[in-house]
Amino acid sequence: MLQTFLPLFIMTFGICLFIVLMQFLWKYIDDMVGKGLDMLVLGEMFVYAALSLVPMALPLAVLLSSLMTFGSLGEQLELLAMKSAGISLIHIMRPLIIFICFVSMGAFFFQNNVMPVVQVKLFSLIYSIRQKSPELDIPEGVFYNQISGYNVYVREKDKDTGLLKNLMIYDYSSGFNNAMVIVADSGRLKMSADKLFLVLSLYEGEAFQNMNKQSGSAQIKEAVPYRRESFLSKEILIEFNANFTRTDESFFQNQYIGKNLSSLQSSIDSLSVRLDSITGFYGNEWYAASYKKSFPGNIPSLSPEAMSVGVDFDSIYRAESPADKAALLSRAKSSAEYVKSDYLFKSLLVGDESAKLRRHFMEWHTKFTISFACLVFFFIGAPLGAIIRKGGLGTPVVLSILLFIFYYVINNIGSKMARDGIWLAWEGMWFSSAVLTLLSAFLTYKAVNDSVILNADTYVNTLKNLLGKRDTRKVARKEVILYSPDYEQQLRRLEALIDRTRAYLLHTERRRNYLAYWKEGGKDEEAEHMVTLMEHIVEELSNSDQNLVLNKLMDYPIIGSCKPPIRFSGKYSGRILAGIFPLGLPVYLFAVCQRKLRRQDILTTEKVSEELKEIIINLIHKKTK
Repeated sequence: MLQTFLPLFIMTFGICLFIVLMQFLWKYIDDMVGKGLDMLVLGEMFVYAALSLVPMALPLAVLLSSLMTFGSLGEQLELLAMKSAGISLIHIMRPLIIFICFVSMGAFFFQNNVMPVVQVKLFSLIYSIRQKSPELDIPEGVFYNQISGYNVYVREKDKDTGLLKNLMIYDYSSGFNNAMVIVADSGRLKMSADKLFLVLSLYEGEAFQNMNKQSGSAQIKEAVPYRRESFLSKEILIEFNANFTRTDESFFQNQYIGKNLSSLQSSIDSLSVRLDSITGFYGNEWYAASYKKSFPGNIPSLSPEAMSVGVDFDSIYRAESPADKAALLSRAKSSAEYVKSDYLFKSLLVGDESAKLRRHFMEWHTKFTISFACLVFFFIGAPLGAIIRKGGLGTPVVLSILLFIFYYVINNIGSKMARDGIWLAWEGMWFSSAVLTLLSAFLTYKAVNDSVILNADTYVNTLKNLLGKRDTRKVARKEVILYSPDYEQQLRRLEALIDRTRAYLLHTERRRNYLAYWKEGGKDEEAEHMVTLMEHIVEELSNSDQNLVLNKLMDYPIIGSCKPPIRFSGKYSGRILAGIFPLGLPVYLFAVCQRKLRRQDILTTEKVSEELKEIIINLIHKKTK
């Protein structure tokens, strides 16, 4: 099993890592293009990115490789051979379960010890790349605005000599009011030796600049002087840092992404104490400034006796003069706005601290959820591969993508709920794991019991039974008949079957009410006995050499299970389920429809049995003659 699984696991892990790495590349492609980055810097970033994406690629690789392994074993009938030898599916999976447990433990140590270092280096490198100035490449025929404070227009460039022709430069580095416009016949652009400045050499041109005076006094409309300059050659020095400067990693090391489990726990404890102290302080402050606490002191003119009796504030307000009323309203409005802004500022401060604490909690749980996802995905992929019995890269890849998309969606839902504080951190981070655990337990149970949950014929037949469409019974004449049927005995069985069908149709002519159905448990034992008797008759008479009998046997309907949709036992179980009205009513209506379809099948059984009885009677008469 290990020899079969390990090559597939290594291959699928490489494929999955490459796919998620391409997703990373498309996400950050705009930050890298046009920066003139060195290949060593790009290679370093891709290495860090690949290591940071291992936790995403590893569960998908486990799922896909386990699906392909057990699907291939099932397709080549090797699983069937091992089960025929008495080896259970769990016993077959045991070596891989041990291996996946080691993989999960390795994923935990990688997530706890390696990921903080990798994430710090990756995010600091991405931040440094974003801060780097773009590579200088002035296009032809358009204004180029990537030089801070300048707009440069070049009509034509000589690619051999690097000469720029017909230049127009807008210099607004000193402000738009003091903008300078420079027009030149040609020019050259080069970088200084330390890559901190651009040196723009211009030839045969003119420069125009406003001499606008800035003053603190009111502006008076007057003529604005300007300066005009003609030159044969002119050099402009422009600040332009083209060096790649790495950002200090200490900032990211203090964030939640740069901490291991012990550091996260220490930060959670300190942040919890800080948040509790802030909320406690604000709570005491709000209570001290509340209306209930400060009401007696705010109105010193009122005695305690008057306070106990009650105060009509409307009458006090109406007794004031109009000017005092306006002053009171203005003061009340200002006080309310001040309180509102103060509460808003404090709520933002508490919200930021709470969000920071939730992020640390989420990262703490992430250390475990990735490892657990590897184990859960194996118990999804291995049973599912044993059920579908398809190897290769076709069906397993499709199923793996669908399952991983489902996991990715519910994982993002849980993370967003935890991040926004709607759910607790452990609820949001373990939500996807809980859903997948239920799915893995279901698939493992079905695979161990050789279920056909992915067999399309099973669902088609079930749907046909629900809609009342039955398959046609096929009875072929046997080339070798070991023993002929006893027609007299089968005739007595047919008469018993006819009597039972008539009694059943008479008894079920009226529909059972809701309470009677749940009291009886929804059972239909008489129908089950008739179906069993009919199948015995068909089985015995299928040994006949008479084509007329065989053709008539094919008119018998194929009746499915007569058991109720929900099986229960006990004296009070039916009454309890009847009381659960939203659940009990649909089950009852479904049982009523099934009973109606079953009556039609029993009616057909009675008619076919009478016709078959006449045929057998004629056969017996012929034999006696």
